[in-house]
Amino acid sequence: MSGGGSSGPPRLSGPGAPGRGTGLRGARSWSGAKARAAGARAALERAELERGIRYRTLFLLIMGTILAVAATDVLLGVVGVVQETRSRPLTVAERARYAEQDIARRWHTWRADTVFPSEIEYVGLARAEQYARRVGIAAEAPCASVVDAPVGGVLRQHGCRTLLRATYVDQTSTFVITVGVAVLADEESRVATAADLPVDDRVGVRPVSFPGTVTESFGAAQRQRTGWVGAGPYIVFSTAGYADGRTRDAVPLEEITHSELWPVAQSVAGRVARILAEPPAIPRCTQGNVC
Repeated sequence: MSGGGSSGPPRLSGPGAPGRGTGLRGARSWSGAKARAAGARAALERAELERGIRYRTLFLLIMGTILAVAATDVLLGVVGVVQETRSRPLTVAERARYAEQDIARRWHTWRADTVFPSEIEYVGLARAEQYARRVGIAAEAPCASVVDAPVGGVLRQHGCRTLLRATYVDQTSTFVITVGVAVLADEESRVATAADLPVDDRVGVRPVSFPGTVTESFGAAQRQRTGWVGAGPYIVFSTAGYADGRTRDAVPLEEITHSELWPVAQSVAGRVARILAEPPAIPRCTQGNVC
């Protein structure tokens, strides 16, 4: 028994006491932390979304640019193709190239009797119009195999492709003329080749005779004179003699000089050269004559 003691139940103290105790404050702190974490996650998600939108926008911009450039290239290509394929007038250079290519192909695209016509007109004595007649056409041969050695070496050096030959007689069948067409790569090659040919009327294309005809006695010994003329990518050789078999040594020099034989041979070879190099009909436009 003590006299001044307090009445009523004793106060609770320590961590378990009610009121502003530690447990309620901890609950409020935990709720705030969760809210802050949720806010941070939301902010992070928004940032990632915005970054994704920016990346997507940049990607679309880059792809759009690439597609626009590609579409422009395709369009320009189509326009270029249309411009190239549509018919237009040929330029001066294109016309010249067309003619050059056409002439260069003739030796193998034309028939043999177009290169060597069956009859060739020439002017005889007293300006009389006469015709040389073709007796035969020889087989195509390697260049150096049907010409004399000094000429063959030059043709081989300059890349001669092939050699075509035919033999003619004049209207009286007195003169025999073998014409040989040497085919070079182009006109420039022909000019260079001609510049290196020997200046000697005793060498050139070898004669071609045909048994059973008036030409059968025409051989190398019967050649009276040889020569050549240039035309386009071709060198047209000629060699001439008498049908009766006379050799060069058997004919006096004065007769050779003043004979009608050589003018006839030059006329025949010159005509073949003109046929081969005659300018073709050139279309006005890239697709014919309509632009």
